[in-house]
Amino acid sequence: MNGLGMHLHEDLLDGEPVRWLEHGEGAPVVLVHGVPTSPRLWRHVLPLVRGRCLALEMRGYGSSIPDEGGDRDLGLAAQADRLLRWLDLVGVEASVLVGHDLGGGVAQIAAVRGPGRFSGIMLTNAVCYDSWPIPSVKAMRRAAPILRYLPETALYPSFVQLIHRGHDNRARALESLGMHWQHYVAHGAARSLMRQVSALRVEDTLAIADQLPALGLPARVVWGEADQFQKVEYGRRLAADIGTTLQTIRGGKHFTPEDHPDAIAAAVNELLVPRPPGTDGDDHGR
Repeated sequence: MNGLGMHLHEDLLDGEPVRWLEHGEGAPVVLVHGVPTSPRLWRHVLPLVRGRCLALEMRGYGSSIPDEGGDRDLGLAAQADRLLRWLDLVGVEASVLVGHDLGGGVAQIAAVRGPGRFSGIMLTNAVCYDSWPIPSVKAMRRAAPILRYLPETALYPSFVQLIHRGHDNRARALESLGMHWQHYVAHGAARSLMRQVSALRVEDTLAIADQLPALGLPARVVWGEADQFQKVEYGRRLAADIGTTLQTIRGGKHFTPEDHPDAIAAAVNELLVPRPPGTDGDDHGR
């Protein structure tokens, strides 16, 4: 996937493969996807960001699904710790941290656990507090012992419904289906998805919720106001806690990086603008 100047990188971290997409040069920007996506979630955002973008592939997602194993923790806290170790591996410091969906939860945890390691944070339609897992994911988790043995065709209609419910741009929804389903069907869709959702623990975001106001980072929060999965009220609370004002996308749904890459990239680029010494994380321009 390098037709737009994006390059896939791979290295070893803790003895297992770690992969990420890179695009651009300049100040570093680290982007973290959610479920059921991969670093390709950011494919329309990366070319618009004025910096060196590194879109991490979370353990057990995307092309890393076959690497997941049965004993590796795919929870958000473990993903956040892995992200911090990966930053050490690639030598990236003072990056702007960007997260969507589960990746937004990972970003919050990483920012709390790595004070001083980031220069800013941008969250969009992110899991937070007790906003997750959403009802459909809870249902899949309860049915995991049965669903993991179903043929791929049995899960596909639910996957299609989830993708369409999360997009307000039909063309991008269809593109997203082709982009993200391929990783699941190639490695056992039901088994892979059940492995992912079974690892989700709301305690991971609740544990750091009271530390968010102390982050002190320049911040942006951008939210599709019509998101049925992560409700806009959670976005308002999150923005207030990290010291910024919520920017809503009218009519926008869940997959904002695919449907509204301009708005996402603009928010990231604002965090890449040098700030005068002593400027705190408060956002006075929204």
